[in-house]
Amino acid sequence: MSPAITTPTEPRRTLEAAAAALRSWTPRQHLAAAVFSVAFALLIGIPTVLIPNPVFGRQVPVQGWNYPVWIASSILGGMLAATYVRQSRHELDATAADDVVDAPSRFGMVGGVLAWFAVGCPVCNKLALLALGYSGAITWFAPVQPYLAAAALVMTAGALLVRLRGQILCLTPRARGSRPPTAPMPRAAR
Repeated sequence: MSPAITTPTEPRRTLEAAAAALRSWTPRQHLAAAVFSVAFALLIGIPTVLIPNPVFGRQVPVQGWNYPVWIASSILGGMLAATYVRQSRHELDATAADDVVDAPSRFGMVGGVLAWFAVGCPVCNKLALLALGYSGAITWFAPVQPYLAAAALVMTAGALLVRLRGQILCLTPRARGSRPPTAPMPRAAR
């Protein structure tokens, strides 16, 4: 009888790696997360009038769930943006995967746009107003906004988990300035 091999499930492994990545963040990354979170909060809060201001107006009152979604999406977006900040100037080189295609950043951007649509005024949204008209925006778009909020939070949180997981499980050991290993020279050429 063979001993039972216990390996953590993939979601558990992802959460453990994400927690380890957060513990390894430097003060620079924590500061970047805070600054980006405030920037995202202002970027979403001012045009959607979650932050009252004289520039923008809102015809439909703010719903109670708008504020928690706004705050959570701002914090998640700030943390996601901070994953792109290098730990120090002498950190290891970035991997080629960061330079080519970065799916988490796409999910994070889509999550931010969905959060903006979710917490915004349904009749102040020009796209919904043009597509559905005033009564359609109230009748059809407003009831969908909580689902947009949930999708925004799930997408942004998922992108953050993938980025944090990658910081721990996909490290490259190549130091700055070092050359990749080359094939040995054939004896005849020596």
